[in-house]
Amino acid sequence: MHPIDSLDTNLLLALADDPRATVVALALELGVSRNTVQSRLAQLEKRHLFLSFERRLNPVALGYPLMAFISVHIQQQKLGAIVEQLAEIPEIIQAHGLSGSADLQVRVVCRDAEDLFRLSKAILACDGVERADTALAMSELIEFRMEPLLRRDSSGT
Repeated sequence: MHPIDSLDTNLLLALADDPRATVVALALELGVSRNTVQSRLAQLEKRHLFLSFERRLNPVALGYPLMAFISVHIQQQKLGAIVEQLAEIPEIIQAHGLSGSADLQVRVVCRDAEDLFRLSKAILACDGVERADTALAMSELIEFRMEPLLRRDSSGT
């Protein structure tokens, strides 16, 4: 992957500050042409620097006020099939393969404790899942962020 340069960094910082900024507004702010901004945005998108819009949706506003992290222990040879089964559960909003004692870390959202119990049972029902440990998210202390990395990398430290 090619590193981003200072113009890309400044463009990303401007978008972090105002995600709805127009290409013209970004060009004015950065002191470059509209075509340069459009070209850079296209290159950044092609390099997969932008995550999906879904990351900006708030599950609480959609009626899912509880979030939990479920550590799943599986039979490794069944990983592919298990992931396919988990992907069919809409309340699973993210899953990662792990090293360490658990094999998967699954992030779920749910309506209430009873809904979380139902989700846990659905995960345990997947063929190859041996056990699962659930931790309820009490609060988000640091929101998903990239700006500190951009600022650090742009300062050269």
